[in-house]
Amino acid sequence: MSNGHHIVVLGAGYTGMFAAVRLAHRTRRTGVRITLVNPTGRFVERLRMHQVAAGQTLAEHRIPSMLAGTGVRFVEGTATAIDPEARTVTIGGDMSLGYDTLVYALGSSTDTGKVPGADAHAFTLNSIEIAGRFAERLTEVAAAGGTVTVCGGGLTGVEAATEIAESHPGLQVTLISQDEPGGMMGDRARGYLHRALDRLGIKVESGARVAKVLPEAVELADGRIVPSAACLWTAGVKVSPLAAEAGIATDERGLIVVDGSLRSVSHPEIHAIGDAAAVRLAWGRIHGTCQSGLPTAQYTADTIARLVRGRTVKPFRFGYFHQPVSLGRRDAVIQFTKADDTPARWWLTGRSAVMYKEFVSGSPLLTYRFSKRMNVTTVVSKGGRATRRPAV
Repeated sequence: MSNGHHIVVLGAGYTGMFAAVRLAHRTRRTGVRITLVNPTGRFVERLRMHQVAAGQTLAEHRIPSMLAGTGVRFVEGTATAIDPEARTVTIGGDMSLGYDTLVYALGSSTDTGKVPGADAHAFTLNSIEIAGRFAERLTEVAAAGGTVTVCGGGLTGVEAATEIAESHPGLQVTLISQDEPGGMMGDRARGYLHRALDRLGIKVESGARVAKVLPEAVELADGRIVPSAACLWTAGVKVSPLAAEAGIATDERGLIVVDGSLRSVSHPEIHAIGDAAAVRLAWGRIHGTCQSGLPTAQYTADTIARLVRGRTVKPFRFGYFHQPVSLGRRDAVIQFTKADDTPARWWLTGRSAVMYKEFVSGSPLLTYRFSKRMNVTTVVSKGGRATRRPAV
């Protein structure tokens, strides 16, 4: 790679923003040009979207302001096509950006296409606007004393259900989940989580599969009908089809298949990070979280900086460290984990857990700010012995 090298970063979510800012700092004396592309000029704190759904207002962060002083060019627009052979990205149908290196950070969104009626009758946390409309609907339902359903008992669903129940104590909230909420946690942390659900009056339908979302109800696979004046869908994710449509090697989910340095196995000039990358380590496959996404962005920025200077790179290593879950604004539970995300012995609850979770949620913005001037690490664990051997 030579001076004048152009790096295009697609997506300004948690990983894309970090990659762009860290790249700017790591390549500031190389003559590299960096362009960050995103459909909107607002940076969305997805870790806080359940707060928006419950009716809270978040601070607004503008991407151009966050990039100030970095030299990164920002293009507001949607990437509609990639031509890997010509090394170009089409923006909005009429703008073309050439690249020497592409960082693919388009992330994921909630998938409402697999259950009939979910796309038409359920809300999601896919955007500030949709979450805001759900919050408006909540106010109407609460005034009528109705029932709200949250479909999906993962950490996002639990956070959303508890936030809604705490913000609207007169509302009946039903959490519907195929698996046990908090099932990935240890017994004590999971027990605490379930006691919090009980305390907030949340009805849990565990082991239940949604067959159909209706305008005013949710139909379960066993034929039962759960009243639902508003449904929030948090079950399942999908990724942009852009990579697969471009002929870039992807897995069965549409994620870009990468090698040990997070580069596309079919097009090495393309680096995939966060939810967009199919990353396999010795202990297994990484699942999409901010906890794993930021280290992939950090590693990729450092890798590209090394390649620009003609240096060698070491394989990516990462291990999970914790599962932080807010239970409304006044409670939380933190399950500390082993590298493969299975529960470790330690856990944290109550006020200390609330402070811990708030630090986790706010840390990306601090990371971006400090990364303009120094190399800030987001890697808590590289996985120890679990990642020293190659992936199989």
